[in-house]
This record gives sequence, C-alpha cells and structure tokens, in this order.
Amino acid sequence: MSGDVEASIARIDTMDLSTLREEWRRRYGPPPALRSEAFMRMLLAWRVQADALGGLDEKTRRALAKKGSPQAEGLKLGVGARLTRNWKGKAIEVVVEETGFSWEGQTYPSLSAAATAISGSKWNGPRFFGLRDD
Repeated sequence: MSGDVEASIARIDTMDLSTLREEWRRRYGPPPALRSEAFMRMLLAWRVQADALGGLDEKTRRALAKKGSPQAEGLKLGVGARLTRNWKGKAIEVVVEETGFSWEGQTYPSLSAAATAISGSKWNGPRFFGLRDD
C-alpha cells in the first residue's frame, strides 16, 4: 500500500462521524445515511483503498453478483425450529417458517423484526435469541 493511502487511512481513523461524512462528501458526493462511526470509518477506508488499488477483481464481482439477495439469518435452522427466550419474565417462542419467523400469530421477515416486536425496541434478532455473542 502506498504512503498516501496509509496516511489517508490514518487520518480516517481519527475522524468523528461528522468529519467522516464531510470527507465522504468531498470525495464521493452525498454520504451514506449511516449512524455508526465505526462502520462509516471502515467504509470510507475501504473506498480510499479501492480507489488507489483497484477494488474488487472481476472474478470476485461475478461471485458476489451470483449470490442474490441475502437470506435472513436463522432461516437455515430449518422450518419448524423453535427459538426460545425468557423476556421480562415471559417465555417467548419464535418458530422458523418458510417465509420468516412466527410469533403470536404474526410472521416477521427477520429475527430482528420479531425481536423488535417482542421487546418494543430495536434489537439484533440473532443476538436477542442467543445465536450470536457479539
């Protein structure tokens, strides 16, 4: 990696969210509507490196294009799988359906949507149900 790219990455590493957005605007136009400083930092650093080094090769681009839409995490558990959690003293059970996740007669497209409905606040569904540690 060239010294210019390394220096740019080092500067990006010290920027707050508003400065990251301004840097994106200066380089690429309107910034993505992200609220995560860490994610914005990684995205901007990747773009700077891709500009300098050429980005993804054609083979990788083709492989990514073949993947299609991502499947909601948890569907691979299989139709009929039951995810349970005790939430505020109440036993919660969500069932994996072919098209999503069912809880109390309603089907949600993702575990996160189900977890948000259950808790009343935004949650990462796999984390809510203990499928992830992060």
